[in-house]
Amino acid sequence: MKNEFALAFNEVLEEKQLPKEIILSAIESAMVSAYRRSVISSNAQHVEAKVDPETGQVNIFAEKEVVEEVQDDRTEVTLEEARKVNPEASLGDMVVVDSTPKDFGRVAAQTARQVIQQRIREAERQVQSDYFEKQVGEIISGVIQAINNQGITIGLDMKAEGIMPSNQKIPGERFRVHDRIRVIVLEVKDNPRGPQIILSRSHRNFLRRLMENEVPEIYHGIVEIRAISREPGQRAKVAVSATQPGVDPVGACVGLRGVRIQAIVKELHDEKIDIIEWNSDPVVYISKAISPARVSGVYLTQKEKTATVVVQEDQLSLAIGRDGQNARLAAKLTGWRIDIKSLPEAVGDAITKLQSDPSLAIAAPTAAQSLPQVVDILAKKSEGRPITPEEYQVLVQFVDRVEKRTEERKQAEQAVEDERISQARAGIPEIAFTTPLDVLGLPDYVYTILTEAELRMVGDLMLVMNLDPKKVRAISGIGPKAIETIQTAIENISFPEPEPEPEPEAHLEGAQPEVAVTPGVEETPVGELVASEEPISVESAEQAAESVAVVEEHELISEESVEGRPLEEIFSLRPDMLTPASIPADDDDESDKKKKKKKKHVQIEYDPDKDMVIATKKHKRGGDDFGDWE
Repeated sequence: MKNEFALAFNEVLEEKQLPKEIILSAIESAMVSAYRRSVISSNAQHVEAKVDPETGQVNIFAEKEVVEEVQDDRTEVTLEEARKVNPEASLGDMVVVDSTPKDFGRVAAQTARQVIQQRIREAERQVQSDYFEKQVGEIISGVIQAINNQGITIGLDMKAEGIMPSNQKIPGERFRVHDRIRVIVLEVKDNPRGPQIILSRSHRNFLRRLMENEVPEIYHGIVEIRAISREPGQRAKVAVSATQPGVDPVGACVGLRGVRIQAIVKELHDEKIDIIEWNSDPVVYISKAISPARVSGVYLTQKEKTATVVVQEDQLSLAIGRDGQNARLAAKLTGWRIDIKSLPEAVGDAITKLQSDPSLAIAAPTAAQSLPQVVDILAKKSEGRPITPEEYQVLVQFVDRVEKRTEERKQAEQAVEDERISQARAGIPEIAFTTPLDVLGLPDYVYTILTEAELRMVGDLMLVMNLDPKKVRAISGIGPKAIETIQTAIENISFPEPEPEPEPEAHLEGAQPEVAVTPGVEETPVGELVASEEPISVESAEQAAESVAVVEEHELISEESVEGRPLEEIFSLRPDMLTPASIPADDDDESDKKKKKKKKHVQIEYDPDKDMVIATKKHKRGGDDFGDWE
C-alpha cells in the first residue's frame, strides 16, 4: 500500500497536470535550498538531492574534501568515510558523500514549502507558454470570465487565461460572462506573472481558419485561399482558386444553398462575405474584385500599379460601396490602387486627351474618327434623352481605344527611358555603386546635401550626372561651384581593377605527375616525369644517372623527346628511353669547376600504392663503393 507521500505526490501530478520529472525536480531543488539554509552552506559547494517518489525518503549529497581530521563537517570528510563511497579516494580529493542531516524531513517541510510552490508555478507557466506558442494562428475556444473597458478575459485550457483587447473584437458583438466563444491565438508574450496570451476575432486569419473548418476542400488543399481583405463586422472579400481541374472553388466555399458560408456569417456576427475566383490576369481579377458591380473596362498603369475601372452610371455607387468600402476592400485584395470612374466621366477624360495631344489622335485613328459621334451621344445624354445600348457600346469602345493607346505610349516611353539609363550605367564600374560618397573628398556641406537627396554612393551620383546634370543642379544648396567640384572629383576618382577570376586548371597531355620524396632523404627535383601504368624499373644507379641531366643540382628530362608523340606512346615511355637535355658548354673557370663536381646519383621508382613516381638520392660513404639507398 502506498504511503502518504506517494498519495500526495500523485495528487499534485493530477492537479497541476505536469510531468512527473518536473515535480521531482522542483522538490529536489527545494531540498537543496533547505539544506543550504539549515547548515548555512556556501553556494559554491556542489549539493544535490535525491527523492524516492514511492517512500518520500530524501537524501542530500554534498561535495567534501578528504582530510585526516575533520574540523568542519560541512565541507570535510574523513578518509574512512570517503572510501565507503569511492574506494580509490585519497587525502585531498573531493568526493560526493551522503550528508543528510538528522530530522531533516521536518526542517525541510517548513523551509522548502515556499520554494516547491514557486518552482511548480514556474513549471506551470512554462508548460502553458510552450503549449500556446504552438497554437498561434489556430482557433481555440474559451469561457468568458470578465468583461471590462480594456478587453475580455477568457479562460482557456491548462488553467490559462487569455486577453482579447477591445480592438480585436468584432464591432457590434455583445458577450456575457460564462459565454463560450471561439477566438484565434494572435500572440503569446512573456510576462513575469506568466504568459500573456493575446486573442482575436477581428483578424483576417480568423476568417481563414473558419473557412478551413467549414469547407473540407480548403482543409484538404483542393481549394486554396489566395487573399483575404476584411473589415470586421461589416464586409469581407476572399479570393479562392482550385488546385485541381474540374473543381468550382466559389461553389465549394458557398456550399449547397449557401449552407457553408452562412455558418461562417453567423459566427462573424452577420458579416457579409464575397467569395470571388482568383485569376492570374490582373484585369480579370480586378473586375471580379469589384463585384457585385458590373465593370465595363479595366485599364492598368504598370509603373504606378494603378487600375482605372470604368462602370456604368447605375453601377457607380455599387462599385464604390458605402463610404468607399467596396473599392477599399478590392484594392486590399488585389494589391492595386483602384480608381473607379463612371462611363460619361471616362469618356470626357478620353476626349480631353485626344484634343490636347495630337500625337495620340494619330496613334488612335479609329477613336479620332468616332469623336464627333461620341460628342453627339454625350450631348444627347446631357439633354436627358434616352441612349440606346448600341450608343453605350460606342462610348465603351471609344474609351477602350484611347486608354489602351495611352498605356502603350507610356510603355514605349518607359522602354526608351530604361534603355537610356542602361547606356548611362554601362560606362560606370559596378564597384562605384558600392563605394560610399565620402571617398570623393567633397566639402562637408556638399556631401550633406547629396546624402539628404538619397545620393549616398558614387555610382548613383555618376549615373545622375550622366543622365541629367540639371537634376543635381536643381537640388537646393547646390550651385555652379559645387557642380564644378563634383565634376572634378568624379573625373579624378579611380577604381581598382576587378580581380580576374581564377582559371580552372587545364588537364594537359603529359602533365607532370606529383613527385614524392622519401622522408629523411634529400629532395631531388625531377622534371616532367611521365608515369606509366606499369611499374618503372631501373637496373642500376648508372642507368638512372645517365637518363637524367644534372643542371646546377637539378635533373631535367628533355621536352623534345616527348614532343610530337601520341598520348598512348608517351605514357608507355620508360626513363631510359628519354633523351637527356643537352647543356651548353661554358668556357669559364666556374663552369669547369661545376663540370668536375660529382654527379648526384638518383634512383627513380614507381610506388603503386601511392600511384606516383618517387626519386631518391644515393650518397657515397667512403671508398669507391656506394652505401645503402637512403
